[in-house]
Amino acid sequence: MTKSIGFPPIAKSDATVLILGSMPGQKSLEEKQYYAHPRNSFWPIICKLFRSNENISYIERKQLLYDNKIAVWDVLKQCYREGSLDSGIDPTSIETNDFDTFLKKQPNIKHVFFNGAKAEQLFKKKVLKSLDEFNYLTYYKLPSTSPAHAAISKEQKIEEWKIIKSLT
Repeated sequence: MTKSIGFPPIAKSDATVLILGSMPGQKSLEEKQYYAHPRNSFWPIICKLFRSNENISYIERKQLLYDNKIAVWDVLKQCYREGSLDSGIDPTSIETNDFDTFLKKQPNIKHVFFNGAKAEQLFKKKVLKSLDEFNYLTYYKLPSTSPAHAAISKEQKIEEWKIIKSLT
C-alpha cells in the first residue's frame, strides 16, 4: 500500500459551493493537480457547465472555479491505498481534513456536493458529527466523475451536475 497525501483546497473566501472528492488518484498525485486523469470527467463537466473551452490550462481551470464561487477539496487529508480506487483505501489509515477551520475561513459556503458515494460516505461517517456549528449547509451526492464509475454516461453526469450551476 502507498501513502497518499491530498492537496490543499482550491478556494477563495467568496466561494458558495464546495465540491468534495475522497482522495486524489495516483495520476492526480503525480501531476499535483485535482482530477488529472485524462478520462476523469470532472474538468469537462465543469467546463461544459460554465461554457469554457475544455482545453484550458490547470491555472485557468482553477480560475474558472474561482470565478464561479466554487471550492474543491477532498474529505481525506491522507490515507494508505492500493492503487487509485476508493475501494483500495485502508479504512484504518484514514485522516480527514480539518473542515471546522476550513468552513470558518469560507463563511459563504452554503452547499456541499460530493463527487461520488465514497466521498459522501467518508464525510458522513468521519466529519459530519463534528460540524454542528455549520447546520445551515445543504448536502448533495452527485455521480462520480471517475472513469471507474461508468454506470452512467458523461451526458447523464452533466445533467445531474447542472444543479451546481443553478446554485452558484
